[in-house]
Amino acid sequence: MRKIGLIGGLTWYSTKTYYEHIQRGVQARLGKQASASMVIDSLDSSNLMRLSSAEDWSRAAGELAESAKRLEAAGATAILIGANSMHKVYDDVAAAVSVPILHIAECVAERMVEKGVKRAALLGTRNVMLESFYRQKLIARDIELLPPDMARVETLDRIIYDELMLGKASRQAERELKSMITVLEQDGAEAVVLGCTELEMIVDVDANVLPIFDCTAIHAQRAVEWMLS
Repeated sequence: MRKIGLIGGLTWYSTKTYYEHIQRGVQARLGKQASASMVIDSLDSSNLMRLSSAEDWSRAAGELAESAKRLEAAGATAILIGANSMHKVYDDVAAAVSVPILHIAECVAERMVEKGVKRAALLGTRNVMLESFYRQKLIARDIELLPPDMARVETLDRIIYDELMLGKASRQAERELKSMITVLEQDGAEAVVLGCTELEMIVDVDANVLPIFDCTAIHAQRAVEWMLS
């Protein structure tokens, strides 16, 4: 089994989710006695939330690059960045190490192509929904994305930062996401991409009006494939 590295702490709730998905994936392949070979470098998320300025993102790139170096030194043969939004600094982090960093949006795009999805809606934090670093990975695979609605962007950003990243999963937030996905279906979306790790706290990925592509689960599954290949 090849060792995988995870840049975690972004938030610790998402790190826990990654750990569980990866361990269950390994057990599904190798049996209940198996345990994943992995190393986690958990960062302080309080320094990495609501980044806006170029200086903020430059600092974040440096912190994640140093984390990746520590993981590589600890024997990781590939690395995951445990947050969708932090893939904005993917290129800087990838340049800091010699092992591959598995890009979450590329993993999701591959899965969507396999499933024949042509038109989808992307849900996540403000930078994931509005900036090109994430969206272009899907568009490059001929997946059309519905244009972001600013009211929806504001609602999601509030729910993610003010509730989910603090470990809260309210019924009101569940209702808002359910209504949002229903509207997206009416707008012509064939599927929904959960572009935020914590969104699975309030979205039932198995019982919805549209197919749900859970980025965290897909990313973790790709990690398991790497480890066992």
